[in-house]
Amino acid sequence: MNPYRHFILFLCIIAGTLQLQAQDDKKALAGTELLRSHNDSLPPAGKKAKKKFSIKDTTLKHDPRIATRRSALIPGWGQAYNREYWKIPIVYGILAIPTTLYFYNNSLYKKTKFAYEARYKEAYNRDPSDVPLIDPQLKNLSITSLQSYRNSFRRDRDYSILWFLLAWGLQVADATVFGHLKDFDVSSDLSMHITPVFSPITKTPGIGLTLNLKNPSHKLAFSR
Repeated sequence: MNPYRHFILFLCIIAGTLQLQAQDDKKALAGTELLRSHNDSLPPAGKKAKKKFSIKDTTLKHDPRIATRRSALIPGWGQAYNREYWKIPIVYGILAIPTTLYFYNNSLYKKTKFAYEARYKEAYNRDPSDVPLIDPQLKNLSITSLQSYRNSFRRDRDYSILWFLLAWGLQVADATVFGHLKDFDVSSDLSMHITPVFSPITKTPGIGLTLNLKNPSHKLAFSR
């Protein structure tokens, strides 16, 4: 049994030595900056730790899908999201043209339609009761001319609706395309140079292409 007692006593001596060494190391680190900064970060007893601002490195990305949805809902809203405010008057100016043409052609279509129906009733049904209600500018036109004008104004009115929808779709496409191009770097840090080179191995001249790319910029955002 003596060998086992000596072995257990040896283990106890080693454990005590390691414990004393650990305490000495802790005392040695007590005056260092690392341990002091760690202790300072701990809140005092009985007090709540205050919230501190931390700086995170985040990149605010431009989402072209938002520009597409906003332009589809309200014309010019996607351009505003892309911060291309100068395009908003252009968008509404383009949309105003087919809108004005629609009301103009629709008004003349209604007048010529009524005049044509009044002349038709007068000619085929012997009922001239609606003739005095015809627009004064259309009273001297024949029934054939009234029919032709009616069809023309109706066609132009329908075309103005198509042009309005086309203009609406174009401003949505504009917001989408420039939303995708918003994050493209077109600054002076992005450049490409073509320079002549000479290969010492093959002893032949050639052309070298040098492309300089700008590192993506990161924005600092404060969070609590």
